[in-house]
Amino acid sequence: MVDSFPTISVVICTYNRQAYIVSCLQHLAKQSLPLQQYEVIVVDNCSTDETALLVKHFLHQNSSLPFRYVFEENKGLSYARGRGVAESKSEIILYIDDDAEADEHLLKMFVDFFYQQPNASGAGGRIIPKFTERPEPKWISRWLDGYLVRVDHGGSIRLFEGRMKYPAGCNMVYRKKYLLEAGGFNPELTFRGDDKYIFHAVKAINPNIYYVPEALVNHNIPGKRLDFAYFKTLFLKTGNEEKKRVSAQGLFALIKKFGEYIFKFAVACAIWIGYAINGKEIKGRYVFYSQWFTLKGFLMKNVFVR
Repeated sequence: MVDSFPTISVVICTYNRQAYIVSCLQHLAKQSLPLQQYEVIVVDNCSTDETALLVKHFLHQNSSLPFRYVFEENKGLSYARGRGVAESKSEIILYIDDDAEADEHLLKMFVDFFYQQPNASGAGGRIIPKFTERPEPKWISRWLDGYLVRVDHGGSIRLFEGRMKYPAGCNMVYRKKYLLEAGGFNPELTFRGDDKYIFHAVKAINPNIYYVPEALVNHNIPGKRLDFAYFKTLFLKTGNEEKKRVSAQGLFALIKKFGEYIFKFAVACAIWIGYAINGKEIKGRYVFYSQWFTLKGFLMKNVFVR
């Protein structure tokens, strides 16, 4: 490890990702940003497969890299992300998924961006799905970009606003001081909702959160993610965690969100009909499923994942 403080800290929160974690580390080891300007922190969130062993072996074989491993015993992505903040040595913290592959200029793009935009509180880069184990299924449509964590808002730097939503956790970066001032990630959101939560928490302090298209990550899509059972669980969890997120804002916010989901469900029904008319019924059916399970999850007391 270098003695001076790095410019940017990369946090990888991992859980049972033995198939991809080494590739993730290898891509981060080949960055165009000089090694002394960044660190990589692997936060193991109670993996039960060979993830920890593979990470430790990689670190042993590449001891000159500014990479390290920590274990977080509290289960849940928000706990792991919070541990990353506590462990980080820099004032800029980038989160990247454990099944993602960083473009060689990813870190340099973000460092250059924050240097050029000193008033920015955060940013998110472009994310392109990579179908590693199975081909892209026929039911995928633009309405399900969020499910695949596809983020592509064109080639210009601009603020996240409107339909652009917020940076996805696969490739999102915030200044540490704003994460701390916002109170960090919400441990009630253990799997699906903390990307949105932290975006709004930071935005309330400093709204300058940008899309940076040249900060690119390729995101491996495991075959499991294309199974219907996984699809169902993920959208149930999405609705359930969104209920938890807005509940903190009061009863009116909860009722408003419920009305929003009813509206989206009706729109999904119309989209299904439209696709069916055009001979692409399966695309519309999965849009319907996504909103039906989200609504159902919103009405459930709890949805367990893991």
